Amino acid sequence: MTTTPESANSQTGNGSGVAPSKKSEHLLSLRGIAKHFGAVQALKHVDLDIPAGKVTALIGDNGAGKSTLIKTISGIWAPTAGDVFWNGEQVKVHTPGDASSLGISTVYQDLALCDNLDIVQNMYLGHEETRGITLDEIAMELNTKKVLKELSVSTVKSVRQLVGSLSGGQRQAVAVARAVMRDTQLVIMDEPTAALGVSQTHQVLELIKNLSDRGIAVIVISHNLTDVFKVADRLAVMHLGTLVSSGDISQYDTTSAVELITTGESKGAPSSLASSR
Repeated sequence: MTTTPESANSQTGNGSGVAPSKKSEHLLSLRGIAKHFGAVQALKHVDLDIPAGKVTALIGDNGAGKSTLIKTISGIWAPTAGDVFWNGEQVKVHTPGDASSLGISTVYQDLALCDNLDIVQNMYLGHEETRGITLDEIAMELNTKKVLKELSVSTVKSVRQLVGSLSGGQRQAVAVARAVMRDTQLVIMDEPTAALGVSQTHQVLELIKNLSDRGIAVIVISHNLTDVFKVADRLAVMHLGTLVSSGDISQYDTTSAVELITTGESKGAPSSLASSR
């Protein structure tokens, strides 16, 4: 089986990978992450590094462990075993609050938006700004416009539009803008282009690039390899709960990616010894 470049380092006696250097360029590092649900082992010794300001595409077939991995990173499920490092420091991510306090935001496929509220209300839902005992509507509206402009979101006519009236691409932009508004350093996006048309997909891919340009790390889960090779800097491939390969996107092509997804092996994919970290 092709191993991950991240797992090429020597390992400690308890099965966890060696901790990354505190001067590491990686924003997030996972070492020996495992997750069990009773007798079912959903994740098996996952070692993965996520660099700051880069787009990492996480791919794999249904049941490969992608969703379990991002929910572990997001604090939905605490790992059964393994260590998490943030900027080289070991941290505990056992709740969504833990992840949020570090600067990790997750945009799930359903987006968790309220169709009956406008863009500003969705952006500040649960985090409203106040002036005395009243909502500071002007400040929230101005900041919403500022964040959308910084992300180059130009297709929204008014920040007072109901979210239910927006296109799929616009809704994705609002969900991402809400995430980055709170000092986010890592955005995880679950199937962001699923069920979108060509123009809307283009908007979302441009949005992902804009996040990277701002120095925000992005993990994208996608089944669309065309989108993956357009936007990703790095690729990480899951197979049956194991991270079978990861490395720079230039080290892969569609054929090797498909082979890894379906079999967990590929002669064309980077080996643990040949790949740079």
